[in-house]
Parts: sequence; C-alpha cells; structure tokens
Amino acid sequence: METGCWLLGGEFEDSVFEERRERRPGPPASYRAKLCEPRWFYGETESSDDVEALTVKKFRGDLAYRRQEYQKALQEYSSISDKLPPTNVAMKRDAQEGQARCLARLGRHAEALAIATNLEMKATNTDHLTTVLCLQLAICSSSQDAQRTAFCLQRLVCLHPFSPWSWGRLAEAYLAAPSASSHRQSRPTPGDRAVTRACPHAGEDCGACLPETLPGSPAVPGETGGSGRKEEEALENRLDSLSLEARVKACASFVRTRLLLQLTQSQQTSFALERNLRTQQEVEDKVKGFGFREDTLQLITEVMGEDIVPEKIKDEVHSEVKCVGPAALAALVVASSEEFEDKWFRKIKDHFCSFESQFHTQMQISA
Repeated sequence: METGCWLLGGEFEDSVFEERRERRPGPPASYRAKLCEPRWFYGETESSDDVEALTVKKFRGDLAYRRQEYQKALQEYSSISDKLPPTNVAMKRDAQEGQARCLARLGRHAEALAIATNLEMKATNTDHLTTVLCLQLAICSSSQDAQRTAFCLQRLVCLHPFSPWSWGRLAEAYLAAPSASSHRQSRPTPGDRAVTRACPHAGEDCGACLPETLPGSPAVPGETGGSGRKEEEALENRLDSLSLEARVKACASFVRTRLLLQLTQSQQTSFALERNLRTQQEVEDKVKGFGFREDTLQLITEVMGEDIVPEKIKDEVHSEVKCVGPAALAALVVASSEEFEDKWFRKIKDHFCSFESQFHTQMQISA
C-alpha cells in the first residue's frame, strides 16, 4: 500500500518518509584520479573515436605553439579544424583561434585577420566577442599596425569601459599612431607660448591651454639619470612627433586609467595593490609629461570620470554574460574610431575650440 498525502494538489513520494542511511564509521574511500604520462598524446591513439583522435591533435598543436614551433602547430590546428563535427563548437573555435595566432606569428597577418573576422561573425555572447577582439588585438600588434591596434582597443573599451588596462593600452596606441606624424610640429620654445597651436576639433589654429612645462621635462623632480631618464627621453621623442589632437586623446586615456585604478585600489591587497599603486605612479608621470595646464587636466579629469560611479562599476563587474545574436553584439561596439572619439573626447575638443574663439576675440580687441 502506497504511503503519501495530498496537499494543494501535490503528492509526497514514499522516499520522503524513508529513514536516512547511517554513515559508516571511518574515513571515506580514497579517490584515485586518472594519471596521464607527460606528453601522452604523442603516442599513437588506439581509440576509434574520431573526436578523441582530434583532441589528441589539438593537444599536440598546443604544445608545439608553446615551444614556438608555429608552423608545426599550424599544421596540427589546420588538420582538425575542418574535421570537427558542427556540434563541437568550443574545440572548433579554439582550433581556429590557434590557426590565427600561428599565422600571425609566421607573418601572415591578412590570413590571420580573416579567420578572426569569421570568428567574430559567429560569436554568440560577450565573452566570445571579448576573446575575438583580444585575438584581433594580438594580430594587429604583431603586424605593428598602430591604427588597427587602437581601433581594436576602442572596441574592447566599448565592451568593458571600466577596464583600466584597456584604457592604458589605448593611450599607448595613440602615442604610437602614425597618423599623428602627418601633423608633425616642432618643439616649442619659451617665446612660442603665445603662438596658437593646431586645434584638434577642426584642424585650425588654437591657443588653448598652452603647456606650463614642455613635454619631456622630468616628470619627477630630481630624477635625471638611469632608466627613468631613458624612459622620459623616449616619451619626449614620441610627444615631439604627435599632433595636439593625438596628445589630448592619449592624455585623456591615461587620466581615465588613473581614475579607474584609484577606484579599485580600496578593494585590493598584497601584490595586486602594489601593482595598482605602481601603475598609478607611472601613469601620473606620463600625464605630467604632456605639459598641459592644471585647469586643462582638471577638465579632462571631470570629463573622463563622469560615468565612474562605484555602484555602476560593481554591476559591470558582476554582470552576467550576455548571450545575444551577432547583430546585437555588433551594436555593443563602435563601427569606427570617429564614433568612439566623438563619444569620449568631444567635450574636451569643444573646450579647446571654445578657448580658441575666446583667444582670437581677445587678440582682436587688444589690436
């Protein structure tokens, strides 16, 4: 006869009323994990399972890549990419990423970018898209394409606007961008401080916020020798070849990097906190090296920190992975560098041009 009762339309199973099994005294039986010999996948596989055989080839490719045997790794990845069943999406994606990284290492950047573009079209969530953008970034960095590198970082920033490391790398990309050399300027002398500069907003002369100190001056008083001086000279050489527009964008990106690092330092300890504080000091030195006036730096800080709210960042960090279609994912990132820079730097550029207008008005009155 069944034991049970009815309650609000539900029936209890007989198992609910069974007594619990008593635990046996003594330690539980030991767990024996399966052990694999080093490089076990180099032997001939006896499995008739095609997927297992392809997995072995994947491991061989991974080891070859680690050993910097990129041609060999490429052969392993390529041999399994087309043979994997459509249902094994994860391994297929890993194999294609391996192909792209090998091609980039071998100098075949166009082929690598083609694979990365194909992977981007097949991305179904923000984690996939982040991985693909990091892959594209690695390829563009390998080819020393500063403009493409900057665009990859801009798209990563769109997905993760509160990542200080992406902003820091974007600032470095602006410093390296070859487009800035087309607006090459000679280094100003003290007598040139009344001379107008190139306006980043419209490409016209602008007298906005002339530096109180010249780019390349020691960022830390008294620091004139050793590796610190070499780094200052390297930054000085890069700044000398940059247009004012590129310098403003690089400085603004460094400022946001510093703001985000400052916000997260209260949650860090040990080596993570040490790295944070060390990076903050490095960024501070670079910001000083641009030579902008204090009121200009204050404006940049306000603009670049408008959306930095602790609660918002907490939601960003703990947000779930968004599983959406390719079209929706594409909407999460910008379609061009101009779109990105209009969003983040428009107010700063407008300030420079507003100052330019006031400057020319004052000059006309005094004349």
